Amino acid sequence: MNRSSENPYLRLIRENANFRRLWFSQMVSNLGDWFGVLAVYALILDFSGSELLLGLIIVIKMMSFAVFSPIAGYIADRYDRRKLMIICDFGRGFTVLAFLLVRTEDLLWLIYMLTAVQMIFAAVFEPAKQASIPNITSGEELVRANVLSNLSWSIIFTSGMGIGGLATAFLGTDFVFTVNGLGYMLSTIFIFRATIPHIRDADTLEGLRNPFRGIWDGYVYLWKDSSIFRPALAKGTMSLFLGALVYLLILISEQVLLAGSLGIGLMYAARGAGTAVGPLAVRRFFPDDKNWINIIGYTMIAGGLCYMALGFTESLAIMMIFVFLAHIGNGALWVSSTVLLQTRTADRFRGRVFSAEFLLFTVAQSVSTFLVSILLEYDVLTIQQAIIGASTGFMLTGVTWLYTVGRKEREWQQQQHEQTAAGVL
Repeated sequence: MNRSSENPYLRLIRENANFRRLWFSQMVSNLGDWFGVLAVYALILDFSGSELLLGLIIVIKMMSFAVFSPIAGYIADRYDRRKLMIICDFGRGFTVLAFLLVRTEDLLWLIYMLTAVQMIFAAVFEPAKQASIPNITSGEELVRANVLSNLSWSIIFTSGMGIGGLATAFLGTDFVFTVNGLGYMLSTIFIFRATIPHIRDADTLEGLRNPFRGIWDGYVYLWKDSSIFRPALAKGTMSLFLGALVYLLILISEQVLLAGSLGIGLMYAARGAGTAVGPLAVRRFFPDDKNWINIIGYTMIAGGLCYMALGFTESLAIMMIFVFLAHIGNGALWVSSTVLLQTRTADRFRGRVFSAEFLLFTVAQSVSTFLVSILLEYDVLTIQQAIIGASTGFMLTGVTWLYTVGRKEREWQQQQHEQTAAGVL
């Protein structure tokens, strides 16, 4: 085959063995993860029937991740990232298998505790993985690697949620939890076979000797460099209202469509399909990363408009179309902000920067989900009112982003251009 005619994503997988192994690991663990999430939701609804307890599991997931994020970022910069990912996936596998112990309503609390442990492992794994990708790809490969990772995540999310909904409904939660746990353990085989460089000089190791100083230095680094701070805000800003809207998809399926786990699986499948298309669209239509910060604002406005439509229909098919369209922007935002952080952040701080980004994201998602679940539990809002209110907030957030963060980025880009021109002259 002519090398120039070969698909660049296929070439990346074929030629870059280390990325291929990390990518395979991600696919296996993601499949088990999304395959199992609906089983957790189903177990809580079967035992309690409470909207508040359903919202609480999402909050527990996000807040456990958030609380441990500062130390997780430090660990990802201090220790060998490959070994950390192996340990974390083994830990997540055993934790998910322990879900099988929940047999009665009296043991429902165990789901929340085990979920917290699972997310603590994830809090270390995610920044270690994101920080490792630039070290196993060239500059030309980096964007493609992130697009491919997000694309595979989305496809697996779509298939995993759809199949997981069917498996939960027809095969039961025990089967689903077993597949989930074994998936995590299988993923460690691929990571074990990968070579992931993580070089730290003497000064870096000295700065990381004291955990408190290491964590503090990471936040200072992020705060002082506004070119890094801006993309680090993107996912958290998005989740201020999108977190609540994604949570509402569960209740729409349960209470409006009366479709149960099958309906949730289909709605989440539409979400995953949208996130798959988004990064490809950005890569195709906006290849210059100088535009990405402003595009983030437009994706929030578009996402809010699409979710607004959900409040005015009771058709599953139409809802799936609008969820798909809304999450095209979500996928574009996710990959563009990730690539900007990877390219603008020094390797010695990359784990801490990504953990700070995940901290903002998880706190925002937790707060929005919890507030909406409280308002619904006590009948302050109907589901339709909650959708319309959160959608409006999402659109206003996008407008605010364009006139604040977007403006600062444009000013910074202009300064970079002027400095480059002055250097040439």
